[in-house]
This record gives sequence, structure tokens and C-alpha cells, in this order.
Amino acid sequence: MAVFPWHSRSRNYKAEFASCRLEAVPLEFGDYHPLKPITVTESKTKKVSRKGSTSSTSSSSSSSVVDPLSSVLDGTDPLSMFAATAEPAATVDSSRKRRDRDENSIVGSDFEPWASKRGEILARYTTTEKLSINLFMGSEKGKAGTATSAMSEKVRTRLEELDDFEEGSQKELLNLTQQDYVNRIEELNQSLKDAWASDQKVKALKIVIQCSKLLSDTSVIQFYPSKFVLITDILDTFGKLVYERIFSMCVDNRSVLPDHFSPENVNDTAKETCLNWFFKIASIRELIPRFYVEASILKCNKFLSKMGISECLPRLTCMIRGIGDPLVSVYARAYLCRVGMEVAPHLKESLNKNFFDFLLTFKQIHGDTVQNQLVVQGVELPSYLPLYSPAMDWIFQCISYHAPEALLTEMMERCKKLGNNALLLNSVMSAFRAEFIATRSMDFIGMIKECDESGFPKHLLFRSLGLNLALADPPEGDRLQILNEAWKVITKLKNPQDYINCAEVWVEYTCKHFTKREVNTVLADVIKHMTPDRAFEDSYPQLQSIIKKVIAHFHDFSVLFSVEKFLPFLDMFQKESVRVEVCKCIMEVFIKHQQEPTKDPVILNALLHVCKTMHDSVNALTLEDEKRMLAYLINGFIKMVSFGRDFEQQLSFYVEARSMFCNLEPVLVQLIHSVNRLAMETRKVMKGNHSRKTAAFVRACVAYCFITIPSLVSIFTRLNLYLHSGQVALANQCLSQADAFFKAAISLIPEVPKMINIDGKMRLSESFLLEFLCNFFSTLLIVPDHPEHGVLFLVRELLNVIQDYTWEDNGDDKIRIYTCVLHLLSAMSQETYLYHIDKVDSNDSLYGGDSKFLAENNKLCETVMAQILEHLKTLAKDEALKRQSSLGLSFFNSILAHGDLRNNRLNQLSVNLWHLAQRHGCADTRTMVKTLEYIKRRSKQPDMGHLTELALRLPLQTRT
Repeated sequence: MAVFPWHSRSRNYKAEFASCRLEAVPLEFGDYHPLKPITVTESKTKKVSRKGSTSSTSSSSSSSVVDPLSSVLDGTDPLSMFAATAEPAATVDSSRKRRDRDENSIVGSDFEPWASKRGEILARYTTTEKLSINLFMGSEKGKAGTATSAMSEKVRTRLEELDDFEEGSQKELLNLTQQDYVNRIEELNQSLKDAWASDQKVKALKIVIQCSKLLSDTSVIQFYPSKFVLITDILDTFGKLVYERIFSMCVDNRSVLPDHFSPENVNDTAKETCLNWFFKIASIRELIPRFYVEASILKCNKFLSKMGISECLPRLTCMIRGIGDPLVSVYARAYLCRVGMEVAPHLKESLNKNFFDFLLTFKQIHGDTVQNQLVVQGVELPSYLPLYSPAMDWIFQCISYHAPEALLTEMMERCKKLGNNALLLNSVMSAFRAEFIATRSMDFIGMIKECDESGFPKHLLFRSLGLNLALADPPEGDRLQILNEAWKVITKLKNPQDYINCAEVWVEYTCKHFTKREVNTVLADVIKHMTPDRAFEDSYPQLQSIIKKVIAHFHDFSVLFSVEKFLPFLDMFQKESVRVEVCKCIMEVFIKHQQEPTKDPVILNALLHVCKTMHDSVNALTLEDEKRMLAYLINGFIKMVSFGRDFEQQLSFYVEARSMFCNLEPVLVQLIHSVNRLAMETRKVMKGNHSRKTAAFVRACVAYCFITIPSLVSIFTRLNLYLHSGQVALANQCLSQADAFFKAAISLIPEVPKMINIDGKMRLSESFLLEFLCNFFSTLLIVPDHPEHGVLFLVRELLNVIQDYTWEDNGDDKIRIYTCVLHLLSAMSQETYLYHIDKVDSNDSLYGGDSKFLAENNKLCETVMAQILEHLKTLAKDEALKRQSSLGLSFFNSILAHGDLRNNRLNQLSVNLWHLAQRHGCADTRTMVKTLEYIKRRSKQPDMGHLTELALRLPLQTRT
């Protein structure tokens, strides 16, 4: 192709805007409006589905608006139709889940389940002593007989197995560590499941009996609560297996047992099997395994009698009276309460009887038998009594659930009769509703004072009381007295761990009901107790909890930081990871609750210290997510700092912040944006007319950005900030500084790599570079030429960089950029530019349509056009015909929009490009048709008559 000259068409932007404006059509009241809500009414549909007839529908509606979905579906919902064809019989699994949910509906979500306590008990009650366990040695006799075996033979075999067990086919394992013991118990649990799955029901029962026997062993007494948790897991598994086995016998192909079934719905086979299980269990000789195994299948009584469970619970309660060891006894009662709450939570009378039985035998704890046992094992009473807490807390939780307030009064009276036993009192405060406890706070304090402190210290009772007062408010007149009474006991504690466990709870009460003076006193006392011998190093979780509670109640940070001991309290967090977590918590609360920008020096100094702590924790091993989180918190603080009209002080703050947070790139980016915003606020205040002082200040802001940007790592972040800062400089009439920003951006383009990391994935950078350059061109339109440089010197420099950049061989982004340059140069040749910056003279004002300027502009256009046409030729050689067609049509549209087609050579070039786009049948016919229609429509506008002749020269080719 020959070289074609470029002639930009003259543009009247105001007229073009006016012609593009939508025509205003007046609407009368009540006319349709697109934002008016549509009311869809329900359609009643009748369907006739006789074979050979068509479906007929009849709808009645009070509105003329028809639901298009209903009309298309003819009243039928495909999902409903699919569900209708599904099998009507529910599966056993779904019915079982629904049944279990209904049965437990009496126990709501406010009842803390046993599963939530399990992990805490296992973690708390441990031992280093050696343990022993009796393992059942499996026998081949226990395997299921063949299908041909006679029933009498099967019964004889099972009787032999039970006799074998009674004779003692067991193996005792000694000197087990705690972990070995836990592993053995887990093996027994798995053996139980395996035996059941292989139809060895007697073997499964033997395993459960053997495990239950372990609960009578208190030789390692500190481990007993954890042992109870492990063994009852096996009992729960066994109970579930037996129940599901009997339930499955009630289900056949024709019927499913209803959710709330009665014994009349159960067939005889299932009942006989159920009775058989109870008879087997009744034959167990020892009390403890007989009790536990029967309790585990308590739910199976539902298959036999409506009153079965209500009759069994009192009997099982009486069985526990035969257990002599009070620790074993109380955990047996806890298990009965647990099973009772699962299967019959409405039978509260039986649970209460279980509890009152416990109270009658409570004094056994201090009897000679227990004392002798403790001496033998070398266990002190203060270590022994807490072993009762999990069982007692659970029993109290069960009986207090939805219990009336009168029951608490009764419990308090019983506690007084038992001499205000501390262990009992603690369980009462842990179990009953916080509101009940809070209203009687002074009564409980009086009871705590009268408690015998031996065995169960008073500070634990005050801790339990504090936990309740954190959830419910005591009478207003008692609040200060309650705090004084509690703190008298807490502050006398010598053990730092005991002290901090109590103080942590009462800090929340203090923050909730008192002022910063009382909070400051409490914090000072905590510092006093935790600083000697660096005791704080062992109590970081509690100290963190205190900080969280304080900042949760003090959202006004000017008040918070005026608490004298708050910052010294922070100094106790010496471990870096913990200190950073605390700082993050503080900043999260600040960002969430600080409504107005602040310039309070107390807040600024304190939070700068907090943010500096977070920033200094960043190192080469810090994860990107962690860096992002820290940067987000620091940026949130920076955004909330405002000195009002004192812009110089604001800039000084940003300078200080830059020096403090130089390792977090997102923070530096935020600072650059903040300084640019500060410069624009200055411009707004001065209404664009800078004084000598404000002009110098704006130049200082620009210099801040120019110095900071090179320290960033991300190349596209630098490019965009150079562009953005150059625009701010231009808006503030800092022309030489703006030129410096734009030159820096141009010099940075050759450094753009081929691939960049975006959210952890490597992607080609050319599309991002194309987007940046398009924005850059829009800015270059209004940048005035420097008097000491040539015409359009920035555009020339940019074109040279684009030419030298190594582009993808199979890409067309370079040509798309050249097309955008052509649009820019066309806009620069106009007599008046499309937009301007106030108080800045662009080239349209400087050159005033000078012929030399226009000639230089046209030369650049011709150079760019030559590059585009050369690339189109190359595509023909490479047989990239589809790309050639697309680029050809794009270039045609650019000439149509920006070129003066009255020029014959440019007109001919456009015709050639039209033919090129359609050559080889690669063009989209619809696009070509619409383009031609647009040309014909434009030809009817004033001064566009020459497009009529052009339209006649643009034929449409059809594909054959």
C-alpha cells in the first residue's frame, strides 16, 4: 500500500453533544414508568391430563399483568413435577433424622451439649502416672454361624461365649502412658463397631461390659474425668447401634415407623429382640457395668412400653446408691442425667430425684474412706475436689434447664444446710441462669464468705460469680459493693495464675458498670501482680482477654488513652507475635468505631506506636495475607487523621508516617493518594488561585509524591501513580513538575516485564499496558508543550518508547495503541479541545491553530498510519486473516470518526480498508451492515454529504 496523508476533520464538540442528547418526552401522570413496580398476582390453573386431549388452563386474576414464567410453564413447575414422580416412601435415614430432631425439640439451642465439654475435660484432667487396662481376648467362637446352623446351636454357642467371658478371657496391660491408654480405648471402640458389623453381637456386648468395668477403677484418680469421657463414648456407640438395629427390624418394604411411634407400632420380632438385650444386661453380675450398659440403651424402652423410660429412670437412680466411691457415684449420676436429657428431657422429676440423692451422700466426700484413699495416692484435697466439677456442673445444668427461680432458692437453702460447701456452691453458680444469680449477688457473696476454704478456694467462687455478672447486671445499688468485696479477695492472691484467672473475669464487670477511674485502678493492680518475676509471660491469653474487654467497652479512644495504666499494660506483651495480635485488635476496634476524623495528639501518638509495632513485625517470612491485613489496618488509621485546615501539619504527619511504614507498599500507596488529595483540597480552598504560600505548599506535596513513588515495587502501581500525581500537579499549575512525572512514566515503560503476577497467577502484561497508555493519552491532550522543547515532545518520546518496546509477535496491542495515538493527534489538531484544566493553557491556546504546529501533527499522524498499514501487510503474509480483517475494520472506524473523508486519498484508503475487512470472508456480516447503516444515517447530517458517495463505494459481500 502507498503512504497516505492524514487530514483530521474539524469537530464541533458542542454540536455533537447536542445531537447525541436523548430527546425529552413529556409523560402524563399515570403513564408507564420503567421503575414502577410490577405486581404479579397468583394464577389459579386447572389442568386436564386425559390421554389424547390437550391441556386447558383457566386463570383468574385481579390484574392485567401476567407473570411470563407462569404463562410459559402453563401453570406447571418442572421441579414440582420431578418431585411428584419421585418415590413416595421416605428413606429410613431421613425419617430417623427427623425423628431425632423432634424428640430433642424440648432441649433448645440454649442448652450446652455434652460434646462441647468433652474436649475441655480431656485437656484439663491429665496424668503422668502409669495406667492399666484389661483387654478382652477375642475368640473364634464369637463369629456368626452359617445360614444352615440351627437356632439351638446358635444359642448354645452364645451361652458358651458368656461363660467364657465370666471365666475371664482377659489380658491385663500394665504401665501404659496416658496416650497409650487413649489409643487402647479407641481400639476397643473400633473393635466394637467391627464386631457389630460382622454380626458378633455377643462379642460387642463383652467389649462394652469390659469398658464399663474400667469406671470402677480409681487407682489414678486425677485421670478419672477423662477416663469417664472416653468410656462413655463407647457406651454411646453401643446404645446407638442397638437402637438402630431394633428400629431397622420395624421397617419393611411396605411400612415405615412413624416419627412419634408407640409400642403398638412395633412388631413382635423387634420387641422380642429388645427384651433379649435387656435380659442379657440384667444377667451382668457387677453393679457398675450393669448400670452403665442398661443406661446406654435406655432409649430402647420406647419399643416396649410407653412408660418404660419413666419407670427405668427411678430404678437406675436407686441402683447408683449401691456405688460406694463418691467420685464414681457422681459420674454415674452425671451419665444418667446425660442419657435422660437425650431421651426424656421432660422427666425432670427423675433427674431431680437423682440430684437430691447425690446431696444426701455428699458428705461422703469428707469421710474417712476417701481421706485414706487420698493419702495412699498422695493427692491433696484441693486437687481432689475439682475432679467432681465436670460431673456436678453437668448434673446442675440438667436440673436447672428452664427451671423456675424457686428451684435456685431451694438450692441455696440446701447449700446453707450443708455448711455452704464451696464445691456445691460453685456448681450452683455455674449451672443456673445468670439473671437469677445476678439478682442475688450479695446473698452469694455472703455465702462465699462463710465457706470453708479448705479444698476449694474462695477465689474460684468469685470467678464463677464474675462470669455470671458479665452476662447479667446486678441491682444498681449493689454494684460498687460487689466489686469491692470481690476485689478484696482477688488482690490478696499470691499465685499469679490464680490472680489473673479471676482478674480477667472481673475486668469486664468493671468496664461495664464503672468509669475509667475504676478501670485504671484494676489495670494498675494487674500490672502490680503480674510484673514481678515476669509472671505475665505465662499469662498472655488472659492478658489479651483483658485488653479485648477493655477496648470493647471504651470506643472513645480519647478516653481509652487517657487511662493512665493502659499503655503500661500494653508493655507487658513482650512476645512479638502476641504483641502484634493485641495491636491488631486495637486497630480493628478503632477502624470500626471511630466515626469522625481525629487530630487528638494523645490518640495519634498512641496509635502511631501501635501501628509501628505492627509494621516492625514484617520480615522476609511474613505471608502476603498478613502483610495485606496489617496494611489495611494502618491505612484505616491514616484515613482517620485530619488536622482540618492546618494542611502543613497534615503533610508533616504524612512525612512522619512515610518514615515509619516504609516496608508496607500498600501504606506508601495510600500516603501518596492522601498527599495528592491534600494538594487538591488546597486548590479547592484557594479556588484555583494559589498564593505564594499555597503554591509552595502544593509543590511540597508534589515533591513528596515524586520522591516516594520510586520506592514502590509494583511497576504498574508506579506508572499509575506517576500519571495520577502528574494530573494533580497539572491541576495545581505546577507545569514543570507535571512534565517530570510524565517523563518518569515514559522512561519506566521499557521496564514493564512480559509477565506480571496478578493474585498469585502469572499473566501477560500487554493488556494492562494498553489500558495505562489509553489513560495517559487522555491526559497528554491537555498538557502544554514546554517552551524549550520541540512541538509535542512528550508524544514523540512516548512514540519512540512504544516503537522500541518488545511486543508479542502474535499480538495486535501495539497497533491498537497506535490507533489510540491517532485519535489523540486528531483531537490535538482541533481549534478548541474537548476539555481543559482551569488556569492551565493547553496547546490549542498556545498555538492557536498555527500552521507549523498542524503540519508537525500531520507528520506524526502519517508516521503512525504507516506503522498500522505495514502491520496489516504483515498479517497477510502470516495468514492471520481474521486478525487482519478485525484490525482493518477498526482502522476504518477510526478514519470514519476522526479523519476528513473529503480528502480523496484518505477516502480511497477507507474504501481499501473496507474491502480488506471483507476479504477472505472473515468479517462479521452484521457488524458490516450496521456500520454501513451508520454511514448512511450520518450522511444526512449537515456538512456530511460527502459520506453519501462513500456509502455507494462500500459494497457488502455475502458469504457463499
